[in-house]
Amino acid sequence: MPEPAVRYRLLVFDWDGTLADSTSLIAGAIQQTCRDLGLPAPDDRSARHVIGLGHRDAITLVAPTLPAADVARFSERYRTHYLVGDADIPLFEGVRDMLDELDRRGFLLGVATGKSRAGLTRALAQHGIGHHFVASRCADETFPKPHPEMLLSLMERAGVTAGETLMIGDTTHDLDLARNAGVRAVAVAYGAHPAAGLAALGPLATVHSIAELRSWLANNA
Repeated sequence: MPEPAVRYRLLVFDWDGTLADSTSLIAGAIQQTCRDLGLPAPDDRSARHVIGLGHRDAITLVAPTLPAADVARFSERYRTHYLVGDADIPLFEGVRDMLDELDRRGFLLGVATGKSRAGLTRALAQHGIGHHFVASRCADETFPKPHPEMLLSLMERAGVTAGETLMIGDTTHDLDLARNAGVRAVAVAYGAHPAAGLAALGPLATVHSIAELRSWLANNA
């Protein structure tokens, strides 16, 4: 007989590119910031690749020649470009209904994100969905992805084990975070990173829409 499906207690979502359709804005802000500072602008794939990393790690990858003295200036210019569109970032279609359903089923929900605490607080307030999450961890208050501390801290907060936890994200950084914390993961291929790269890291599934994610969770979580 097949083994019974694993039942998870804590579902941890990435934010940008997983729940919120923000990857184009983020990548564009990175590219424009590089142009502002006279640096080569990364192509779309390279700009999207760093989404989810801590701010300094992302800057190192997209602007390796940036002098250390200009990091603060880079951050300031990026924030200016990002905030132009921040209030208009939508949730992916179906996110609200999915979170409502997961609440009804009794899951504990969390967020592990490369955003700052101020940025996540602002986003949760804009969309009015903060009540769904028992806890969240941001890149400016812990080690950033793919260090396992975000997930380890969320598991401790929720009182669950690694085997009872599932990470859901759109980047290889999310999948590496899960692996480093000993947690299983589901990849979503509608965000920042291509499906092939995600699937190569061996998630339980790679889904291509919120509807597909919701269906997978209904049958497997």
